[in-house]
Amino acid sequence: MNAPFYDFLTHVPLGWAILGVVVVALVLGYAGAPLWLWALAGAVALYGAGAPLWLWIVYALLVAVFNVPALRRSLVSAGIMKAMKAFNFLPAISQTERTAIEAGTVWVEGELFSGKPDMKRLLNEPYPGLTEKEQAFLDGPVEELCRMTHDWEVWQQRDLPQEVWDFLKEHRFFGMIIPEEYGGHGFSSTMNSAVVQKLAARSAPLAVTVMVPNSLGPAELLIHYGTQAQRDYYLPRLARHEEIPCFALTEPTAGSDAGAITSSGVVFRGEDGRLYLRLNWKKRYITLAAISTVLGLAFKLRDPDNLLGKGEDPGITCALIPTDTPGVRLGRRHDPMGVPFYNSPTEGHDVVVPVDAIIGGVEGAGNGWRMLMESLAAGRGISLPASAAGGAKHVFRVASAHGVVRQQFGLSIGKFEGIEEPLARIGGYNYLMEAGRRYTCGALDQGAKPAVVTAMAKYNFTELGRVIINDGMDILGGNAISRGPRNLLAHAYINTPIGITVEGANILTRTLMIFGQGAIRCHPYAYREIDALTRGDVRAFDAAFWGHIGHVVRNKVRALLLSVTRGWLSGSPIDGPAAAYVRRLNWASASFAFWADLAMGSLGGQLKRKEKITGRFADIFSWMYLAAATIRRFEAEGRREEDAPFFHWAMQVAFARIQEGFDGLFANLRVPGMTWLLRGPVAWWSRLNRIGAMPSDDLGHQVARRMQTPGPQRDRMTEGIFVPDDVNEALGRLEHAFRLAHEADDVLRTIKDAVRAGTLRKDSPERMLEQAVAAGVVTAAEADLVRRAEAARYDAIQVDAFTLEEYNRTALRPAAEPSVAASEGDGAPAAPAR
Repeated sequence: MNAPFYDFLTHVPLGWAILGVVVVALVLGYAGAPLWLWALAGAVALYGAGAPLWLWIVYALLVAVFNVPALRRSLVSAGIMKAMKAFNFLPAISQTERTAIEAGTVWVEGELFSGKPDMKRLLNEPYPGLTEKEQAFLDGPVEELCRMTHDWEVWQQRDLPQEVWDFLKEHRFFGMIIPEEYGGHGFSSTMNSAVVQKLAARSAPLAVTVMVPNSLGPAELLIHYGTQAQRDYYLPRLARHEEIPCFALTEPTAGSDAGAITSSGVVFRGEDGRLYLRLNWKKRYITLAAISTVLGLAFKLRDPDNLLGKGEDPGITCALIPTDTPGVRLGRRHDPMGVPFYNSPTEGHDVVVPVDAIIGGVEGAGNGWRMLMESLAAGRGISLPASAAGGAKHVFRVASAHGVVRQQFGLSIGKFEGIEEPLARIGGYNYLMEAGRRYTCGALDQGAKPAVVTAMAKYNFTELGRVIINDGMDILGGNAISRGPRNLLAHAYINTPIGITVEGANILTRTLMIFGQGAIRCHPYAYREIDALTRGDVRAFDAAFWGHIGHVVRNKVRALLLSVTRGWLSGSPIDGPAAAYVRRLNWASASFAFWADLAMGSLGGQLKRKEKITGRFADIFSWMYLAAATIRRFEAEGRREEDAPFFHWAMQVAFARIQEGFDGLFANLRVPGMTWLLRGPVAWWSRLNRIGAMPSDDLGHQVARRMQTPGPQRDRMTEGIFVPDDVNEALGRLEHAFRLAHEADDVLRTIKDAVRAGTLRKDSPERMLEQAVAAGVVTAAEADLVRRAEAARYDAIQVDAFTLEEYNRTALRPAAEPSVAASEGDGAPAAPAR
């Protein structure tokens, strides 16, 4: 460095010098500069400050230690490893947990967890539609299936009609995911989701019956893990409905903790010299079990004589068991909330099958847990989110029409602000859920198996579905609670807790999976550190640990600067209305990543037990993902101006929920030496500089108004569900009244204006119509339109009533006192296979 430059540095005022150092540090931190560049910047600062020789020597030693990997590993990293082991700083991971963490893939959730997401990538991920073949099936057989299924009749008969079962078989509905070469349809995840969505909006028992064979079960497991012989035998039979499948995983003591299953299988050699399994199990909550012909079974395998060559305890294994095998017990049913789909217990006592019943053959022994973890994405990412999305669209359609048709105090109730508020939630969440459904299916169609994203989808969609159905029930009031063929919401309301409970209870999905698993799986360094620590690999630990330190520094600086600039410093790869939300998402990601690291660093292995904290992190993580999906939808659909109120409402709610999560963290997260900082300055700044707030009343008004306007936009917002045109059906009747009411609205407004002007006098509705025609205010045809609209209104708001005899005949009355377990029953045979 030349003398003039040295003179310049040494004569800079102290305040400016400090400011310069701070600015350089912020720039390096924001950019995530490598350690050698930090060292160079430090050398420049020392030189400018005229540092003495001894300080240069100390600095050079520190630079050498931290920049030369061999020195850093031996002098620093090895000691840190020993200390972490001694204090059990990082969480211990069992083999079961390790398998769950390693299963599947990391998709865009890794970007969001990084603190510096590649927004260009997020906004260019597939947002798929249907192929011509898939659309034809949706518009043909699926539409016809909806038309021939009447939900009230299904509930009264406690089963689907035989003609519906026959139709399912004829059109191979159980073979949607089975490849065409085996006789199935080979549909995409997007199509699978679209079918379930449409059926769910029509009848929950119908949707469950179709979605289960196309979700986690024999077909899914065979496609990915079965031997060629198993695929050749079972897949064509499953596609043709010659086999009715079920999958038995859940037990009385193993629900969300599926690794706690007690079902057992023991390998032994038979008298014929062949290898067999002796199986014993007691399962419950198994959909289709009572009518199944082939049962997929998860059990713990033991091989005392090591006949398979995999040790005495290979572990959790999956096998296919024909249900007519001696020792298999079926034939009883659970009654889940009264919803009439087949859900049953099953038992097996000393059931003997050959070892080639193991999915994947001998090689599949002990690999069942990995199979299950990788395949659960079908249920969590497709079936349950699709069911919730279909239900949301159905409520959208029903509540918006009812808001126009139902009148109180001479006005349609949808014009009252008290009704607009829940209508806006229904409309805004519906827009967001469809975005998330399509975005998630796009990943699955590309072959990704993002366990964390699918857990987010399952949890958030079913929870939002609960909000939406509750709002719909409130809007419809008495029309919603009076069951009968005219009721459009009661059965969906009754069914709602089932989706929240199955495929992992929502409470544990939120607290343990989304963040508990996500913090390790999606973090760029955490799992590498844990793995290296477990193996005692200093080299791998050194690379991961110091990379992690740099990661924390970068995200801290990014969080600070993006908070101060409200995200504007990050920029956006797009322009238009969504750009501001992209920048805010960058801000949220940086803040989330930093505070997640701080929580992991301060709580260590205890974090997974702090479920209130992990739940709040899960909320922030989930809403970042849903925000990204919603932006992707808005961009993919061409930034439709008419959709802008729905888009903005959904985005503002997403960031308000993120803010709520941060508020909860700052109020409850305890960090040694820093808790006061979180409770005080950090919380104060967060409240002052909020990342989001709930939508305004005016924005909600715009959403509600567009929901209640018939036309292409309303149809598009509920695209993909069955809307009957038969006015003798409940929804068809309501839609007919809705259209007539809207058409008659201008005529009624003309009459009201005439009353205000004194041209007509106020009287009963019929006499006012007669006056208006006589005075030439409206035509006879217009008056007839009003009469037809009023008649349709009156008809649409009627509820069902039964004679006492009818009511007693149709009420559900058990024939005998139910038992709590199949083992207490009489061994009644299963219902006939369909």
